[in-house]
Amino acid sequence: MLRQSLYFTEPYQVSLREEPLSSPGPGQVLVQTLMSAISPGTELLIYRGQAPQEMAADASLAALSGTLAFPLKYGYAAVGRVMELGPEVAAHWQGKLVFSFHPHEDLFLAAPAELLPVPPGLAPEEAVFLPNMETAVTLVLDGKPLIGEQVAVFGQGIVGLLLTALLAGFPLAKLVTLDRYPNRRLASESLGAGASLDPLQPQALEVVRAALQGEGQDPWADLTYEMSGNPAALDQALAVTGFHGRIVIGSWYGAQKSELHLGGLFHRQRQTILSSQVSSIAPELTGRWDKPRLLEIAWHMVHKLKPARFITHRIPLAQAAQAYQLLDQNPGEAIQVILTY
Repeated sequence: MLRQSLYFTEPYQVSLREEPLSSPGPGQVLVQTLMSAISPGTELLIYRGQAPQEMAADASLAALSGTLAFPLKYGYAAVGRVMELGPEVAAHWQGKLVFSFHPHEDLFLAAPAELLPVPPGLAPEEAVFLPNMETAVTLVLDGKPLIGEQVAVFGQGIVGLLLTALLAGFPLAKLVTLDRYPNRRLASESLGAGASLDPLQPQALEVVRAALQGEGQDPWADLTYEMSGNPAALDQALAVTGFHGRIVIGSWYGAQKSELHLGGLFHRQRQTILSSQVSSIAPELTGRWDKPRLLEIAWHMVHKLKPARFITHRIPLAQAAQAYQLLDQNPGEAIQVILTY
């Protein structure tokens, strides 16, 4: 049989390739993909040639072996149905709706251990958000928001929005978000942000501080998340964070560099910059937290928050080039783009 696989071939170019695919062998199943979600942060870095090409694609995922050098298959949010079982596979896998951290392609082989059964009652349109929700949960665990804190979130792409939704459930004093695009700011406020601001407006940092300031409180964030993917935003995040405040970087900048001004308040404010990344769990939590627990919470929050409402575009795999052009050239029009099969 043949499958259609999406390849990143060079900067600003993707193509579909037909590849031969064998029947499932011992311990394997054949999955037919129903839809997959584009990760606009990581995948745009790859699409634009801004990812470090010598870096491993993802050492924790079997489907993403190799490096980020062109040409490569990438993607990690596929929902499909098990169509065929190989020898030694339990019969209950036949026909099962599953999630896989797998690149964009219409058919693939996998071991059952690499698949996650989609919980009953959860539609594929919701299940495809699992990786982004897992990332948002990890960001909360790493940031450790406290009761009464003032929190700022830079960037309201899909992960930033999911993070905002989770933070809105905490008894915070203030939750202020920032994004360049009006549709994302509106979505952010609908999820519980007290204010969602344009970081490019005049005197933006003063406006953020004013929005953070409550009665009897200082105009500073206790906890700030940088989720925009823009290295320049990290300097803004530092500028609105208060004494001994935490700045959690959830963005991956790839090969882009961030110019930070650390000669001002940063030193005297005793600020802490933290890196958050979903492939691992913070060492101080691993005595009680592991991947299954993290995924269980992520599934629960997907079910609770119903993130499919943030799907703005459904684009057939055959037109994938248009999907990446949209995200690259007109990001303000999109929140979550889904490839359909």
